[in-house]
Amino acid sequence: MSRTLVVEADGGSRGNPGPAGYGALVRDAPTGELLAEVAESIGHATNNVAEYRGLIAGLRAAAALDPSARVEVRMDSKLVVEQMSGRWKIKHPDMIPLALEAREAASGLGSVVYGWIPRNRNAHADRLANEAMDAAARGEHWVRTIDEPPEHDTVPAPAAAPAWSGAATAPTVTLLLRHGETPLSAEKRFAGIGDHPLTDTGRAQARAAALALKDRGVEAIVSSPLARCRATAAEVAEVTGVEVRIEDGFRETDFGDWEGLTFAEAGERWPAELKAWLADPDVPPPGGESFTQVARRVGTALDKLKVRHRHRRVLVVSHVTPIKLLVVAALGAPMASLYRMQLDVAALSSVHWYDDGPASLRAFNDTHHLAR
Repeated sequence: MSRTLVVEADGGSRGNPGPAGYGALVRDAPTGELLAEVAESIGHATNNVAEYRGLIAGLRAAAALDPSARVEVRMDSKLVVEQMSGRWKIKHPDMIPLALEAREAASGLGSVVYGWIPRNRNAHADRLANEAMDAAARGEHWVRTIDEPPEHDTVPAPAAAPAWSGAATAPTVTLLLRHGETPLSAEKRFAGIGDHPLTDTGRAQARAAALALKDRGVEAIVSSPLARCRATAAEVAEVTGVEVRIEDGFRETDFGDWEGLTFAEAGERWPAELKAWLADPDVPPPGGESFTQVARRVGTALDKLKVRHRHRRVLVVSHVTPIKLLVVAALGAPMASLYRMQLDVAALSSVHWYDDGPASLRAFNDTHHLAR
């Protein structure tokens, strides 16, 4: 099923025409979570031109997140909403090329519908547009994107896409590192959202992984908030000098009442529930979280990563379930494939995500660095 995204956009000028700018953002429709944000000062223009520019930027941001998405556009510009919905004719010659550009941007998405909202419900986009107008009034060309990465003097050469994929752009590369050993993983126990520390072996594994990643061009590090991942990520940060960003969406599954138990112990106490959980990703452990629920938040975290770190090389330090779910998403595999993957502690995997083609799994469960 295609995911649904919401685009909120606005634009304006001081004087109409006058110093102008736009703002747009993309949200995940089911959760309302902010996925992308963009604003720009555009010099001297009218309100309507700025509003169309905001719409175009919002549609392009949505397409960068998920070209197959269903998009709901929400704007407080009655003119733009009615014209793009086909109910009002576009008469002004300045609007025609902008409307065509907006339709072209919309054609790259699964579907797009337009709806009018009052200005007080478009406050976020309005605020961004006003910041852009302020910059235009100061004579500045100002651009803002959500968590825009710092500029680099050098850019690594883009990795080649598989010849059969049809992709022509540089990928966003995710290096996926499972945390090092913990007391629970050493005993094959359910370790979910509890903050379990690394063992001495786990710390040594994290250091080995860090050394293996030292020369792999890591430009950003994103970690689960749980202590075992933060400790693993810290070892890589020390070697690479790259700051660690915490992303809650990459935390482990909440295993509920099974936390700290072995499979055998869970099976003794909840035989029917364990059997159902092993057969159906929609079934959660008692008091816990289903794999389907985890997949939704991991997908949102991945979308945010693609926006923040587009075309960069990012290390994601996470857990068994989120990493497997990223692999499932990359392969377009059924959720049942989760049960057929073995992912060891401190193992490295790699996925390349392309804007204009399918993702490519480059490595999975690589532990060669632990043998050093």
